[in-house]
Amino acid sequence: MTPSPSLTIVGLGPAGAELVTVEGRDAIAAAPEVWLRTARHPAVEGLPAGPAYRSFDEVYERGASFQEVYDEIARRVIELAGRPDGVVYAVPGHPSFGEATVAEVLRRAAEAGLPPRIIAGLSFVDVLAPLLCLDPLAEGLLVLDALQLGAPRRLLAPQRPTIVAQVYDRRAASQAKLALLEAYPPEHTITVVRGAGTAGASTRVAALAALDRDDAFDHLTSLYIPPLTLTSDTRSFEGLRAIIARLRSPEGGCPWDLQQTHRTLKRFLLEEAYEALDALDGGDPHRIAEELGDLLMQIVLHAQVAEDNREFVVEDVVNGIAAKLVRRHPHVFGEAVVGGPEDVVRNWELLKKEERPNAPLLDAVPVAMPALAQAQSVQGRAAKAGLAPAAYDPARLSAALASLDTATGDAALDVLGDVLFGIVALARDRDVDAEEALRLAVRRFRIHVTRRENPTGR
Repeated sequence: MTPSPSLTIVGLGPAGAELVTVEGRDAIAAAPEVWLRTARHPAVEGLPAGPAYRSFDEVYERGASFQEVYDEIARRVIELAGRPDGVVYAVPGHPSFGEATVAEVLRRAAEAGLPPRIIAGLSFVDVLAPLLCLDPLAEGLLVLDALQLGAPRRLLAPQRPTIVAQVYDRRAASQAKLALLEAYPPEHTITVVRGAGTAGASTRVAALAALDRDDAFDHLTSLYIPPLTLTSDTRSFEGLRAIIARLRSPEGGCPWDLQQTHRTLKRFLLEEAYEALDALDGGDPHRIAEELGDLLMQIVLHAQVAEDNREFVVEDVVNGIAAKLVRRHPHVFGEAVVGGPEDVVRNWELLKKEERPNAPLLDAVPVAMPALAQAQSVQGRAAKAGLAPAAYDPARLSAALASLDTATGDAALDVLGDVLFGIVALARDRDVDAEEALRLAVRRFRIHVTRRENPTGR
C-alpha cells in the first residue's frame, strides 16, 4: 500500500535536545529524512541518529528578504509533503510561536487540502520566564518579534512587561532600540538574555540607549523590558489619563484639581482652544504640539471629572467619536461611492439628519460660539434647508453704514449687527471663514503695533 502524503511539523524547543518532547523525538526517529528550518540550533547535534538531516540554511544565504526566505521554505516544504513518505519539518521552539515559515506552510497546506500534524515544543518563553523570575500569565507578559517592531506605537504597551525575541545580531538590536525609544526613556533599564535554557545562559543589564554598543547578540538572544509605571509612561494616552487621575485622587492628589467641575473648567477649555488656534497660525510645530497637549489635557480632565461623578468614562468619549467617524464615512468603511469632497459633505449631513431626525435645524450650532463663527454656521445650515438669508448687496450695506452716522444706542447696535451679518454672508458667498479672516486681521494688526512700538526689536 502506497503511503499517503503527510506533513509533520516538530518543535525542537528553545535550547538543547534534552528539551525536545518525547513525542517530537519519536516522530524524528521514525522518519527517514528530517528537514530543519536551520541547523544553527543547540538541539540539532543531540537529535536521534538514523534520519538524514537536511536544512534550509542555504535559502537564508541567498534570500533577498526574510519574506522571500519564508515563502521559499514554505513552498519547498509543501512540495516535500507531496511525496509518498511526506515530510517531517523541524523548527526551533514551538511551531506555533513566532514561526513565520510555519504560518505560511499551514496556509499553503490548507489550500492543498493537506492536514498537518503539529508536535508542540517548549517555546523560548518557557525558559526565559524562570530565568527572569516572571509569571507570564499573572503579569500580562507581552511577547514581540524584533522583526515586527517597525510600528512601535501599535505594538508596544509600556505598562506591561515585554519580551522582544529574535534579536539575532547588532543590526537587529539597533532597530529594536530605535523602535523602543519611541515608547521608553533612553535610561530605561533592560535585560539582554542569551542562550536561555542552555548551560551557557547569560544575562546582562543595560540602559536602552546603550543596547547596541557591543556585538553580544546571536539567534538565541532576547530582550526583557520591565514595565513603566503608568505615570512615567508619558508618551501614551493611558499615561496621561493616569496622571490626571492621580491629580484628582482624594489620596495625595492636587487640591486645585480636586475642586474643579465641568462648569469651572469651561473657561480653560476655551482659552486652550484659542491658544491652539494661535499656535496653528504661528506655524511652529513645537508650539502646536504643546498647545494641542494643553487642549487634550482639558478633554481628559473633563472625562476624569465625569468618571469621578459616575457620569461616563473617557472610553465612552473615544468610542462615541470613533463610531461616528466610521458611521459617517461609508465610502471609506463601507460600500458607498463618492465623487468628491462635495459628496462627502452631503452624505455627512444626510447621515446626521438620519441619526437625529427631529432635531431643530439650528440646534447643533452652540450659542456659546464666537459671534462671527456662529453667524456663518447658522447661515450655512439655513441655506442647506432653503432658508438662506438675503444675498449680499453692496448698495444695501453702504446704506446701512451711512445710517450709522445718525444712529445711537440700541439702533446703532442693530444696524451694526446687520452690517456684520451681511459681511458674514459675503464671506460665505466667497467661501471664506469669517472668524478666521477677522482673527488673522487682528493678528496682523497686533504685529504691526508691536513693531511700531518697538522698531529696534529689543
